[in-house]
Amino acid sequence: MEDGTRYDRQIPLFGEEGQRRLARSTALVVGAGGLGSAVSVYLATAGVGRIVVVDGDVVEVSNLNRQILHWQEDLGRPKAASAADTLRGLNPEVEVEAVPLFADEDNLEELVAGSDAVVDALDNFDTRHLLNGSALAAGVPLFHGAISGLDGQATTIVPGMTPCLRCIFPRPPPKEQVPALGATCGVIGSIQATEVVKHLTGLGASLAGRLLLWDGYRGRCDEIPLERNPGCPDCGRGREL
Repeated sequence: MEDGTRYDRQIPLFGEEGQRRLARSTALVVGAGGLGSAVSVYLATAGVGRIVVVDGDVVEVSNLNRQILHWQEDLGRPKAASAADTLRGLNPEVEVEAVPLFADEDNLEELVAGSDAVVDALDNFDTRHLLNGSALAAGVPLFHGAISGLDGQATTIVPGMTPCLRCIFPRPPPKEQVPALGATCGVIGSIQATEVVKHLTGLGASLAGRLLLWDGYRGRCDEIPLERNPGCPDCGRGREL
């Protein structure tokens, strides 16, 4: 940390030791789109010491309504590189690593293993399930978020303690292009970032065991209690079959 003034409005929440914990932590953000943008911005400005951004896509003009890490001049650039440059500009104290690859079974194990928190900022459940399995294997908490139009959801998955993502969503939903509003990404991404900060500093109670549902049409939040599936192929007995 510099002289502490950058963080002096948040240190009263979790103390100087909490701020040092953030500075010593690594957050893996898988996806540099709408959710990944919001999450990464707030993790960087909070002072999470190392942020690894994984995305194999390039910036397109249709991204700019919601993906606030990328600007007009970034069109055609790898999203991971564009994201890293923006985050370094927001907070030069933070180390940002850009990984311009699509997350898959060949690279996730290594990426997840070096992390203290894994953020699901993806837009498809096939890759989400791979990420879920890698986080479980490494024993690293996974912070899930997803949006569709004005609606969104978030939960925190703690390996060995809570239902995993496959317990909650055993089968991927049909593939389709969902509508995406930047403000909804901001709501859910901010919740995910809050969950990460709480986990890393020990502040408050997490969304572990609960799925938070944001209904932007009515401006309200609900939640669903979650239960582990004993036969889950990722975290239950089904894994051993």
